[in-house]
Amino acid sequence: MNAHAIPFDTQIAENGSADSTMGSILTRERHKSLMLRAWIAAGLFYMALPGTLLGFSNLMAIATHHGLGALSPAWIQGHGHAQVFGWIGSFVLGIGFYSQPTIKDRSVIRLPLACFLLWTVGVGLRWAASIYGWHWRILLPVSGAMELGAIQLFLMAASQHKLPGNGEKSAPRRGIELWMSTVLVGTAGLTVAVFFNLVECIRLAIAGTAPAFPHGLDQRYLVLLAWGFLTPFVWGFSARWLPSFLAIPKPHERLMRTAVSLAVAGVLAGLAGFALAATILLLVSAVAIAPALHLLERPHGKAKVQGIHPSFPVFARLSYLWLAIAAALGVWAAVADQHGGIWGASRHALTVGFAANMVFTIGPRILPHFSGVRALFSKRLMLLSLVLLQVGCTLRVGSEPLAYEGIASLAWKTLPVSGMLELSAVLVFALNMGLTVLGGQSAFAENQG
Repeated sequence: MNAHAIPFDTQIAENGSADSTMGSILTRERHKSLMLRAWIAAGLFYMALPGTLLGFSNLMAIATHHGLGALSPAWIQGHGHAQVFGWIGSFVLGIGFYSQPTIKDRSVIRLPLACFLLWTVGVGLRWAASIYGWHWRILLPVSGAMELGAIQLFLMAASQHKLPGNGEKSAPRRGIELWMSTVLVGTAGLTVAVFFNLVECIRLAIAGTAPAFPHGLDQRYLVLLAWGFLTPFVWGFSARWLPSFLAIPKPHERLMRTAVSLAVAGVLAGLAGFALAATILLLVSAVAIAPALHLLERPHGKAKVQGIHPSFPVFARLSYLWLAIAAALGVWAAVADQHGGIWGASRHALTVGFAANMVFTIGPRILPHFSGVRALFSKRLMLLSLVLLQVGCTLRVGSEPLAYEGIASLAWKTLPVSGMLELSAVLVFALNMGLTVLGGQSAFAENQG
């Protein structure tokens, strides 16, 4: 959806105010672009500092003590919350608000700002409660309530665009597009996850002894976050953008719907505690999604790599290889994991190899355009961040089962190296996107020239 392609309404011509109306529309578009920049800046902050930097610190402590025993579960969960909600969640909400049609109602235009404040402050409070333990019995439920409030504002804003207004007749009804229905599954997963988080935060505040979810409950919660929220969102936007970017056919509708249905069934089985059944369903869905998106086929034309590094198609496809690896490791973990190493490798392959790699790949392609910026700051930095991420993730996923499960003690020395590489990748990506989005030349100024 290109929100900058704004049709002229016939009423404008009748009122003889085309110039002023178009100027008003451009002003609102500029405000939307600035709001998206704020979401991206917040996401980059949570990705680089509370997310990855804490994750690296956690990894160093684990490698030093050869296990999780010396590390607080609250620190691990604080890292994950900052990554999934603070980083990915901020990007998703920012793009979601930006993609909504431009409207005149000022009260609705204010919704993104209110949502932004609730979301970013809520994630920040959760960080303070998890890491520092500061008034955590108060901050945990407050942060969860703020995050749920932000999601409700987002859903409220989205719902208002479905209804015709101002006496206009509704457009002919069409079925929801495949990519959109998949994104809606991810939206439902995010909503359920935020509600799940709030309920558990309240329970911890009343009866808990530490600001951390119990291990068994956290395992189920992670299935919901990874496969109920992250994965459908990436699949949906892949279905939307990859056919154009990679010059491949549109997704195979029946096969993709089957893959999504299997993923939902796997999440439900995971929440119910049937780990093996859940991982098998998720593996089948992960294997099915690549042919559903036609990622295994030869392109029918040249990929659109203008303004980005030409390696874009390779890394986009590698993301889905990591997804299959994550799912396969999940089945192995359900059968043989003893000390958390195989589960950890599976989650890392999904969150970093699949989700983060896709963000690092598609982000430089779409975020500058969405933010009203003419071009990516550096193609070479884009490639560097992707290569560092791939090497770091490969070392981490390969070493974690060997180290945690006691198969090869030498793997403990590889884990810190993987962490340094991934941290470097994140910082390079954040630098490149920060210089692009916050310091790039505005396309609006060019349009007004």
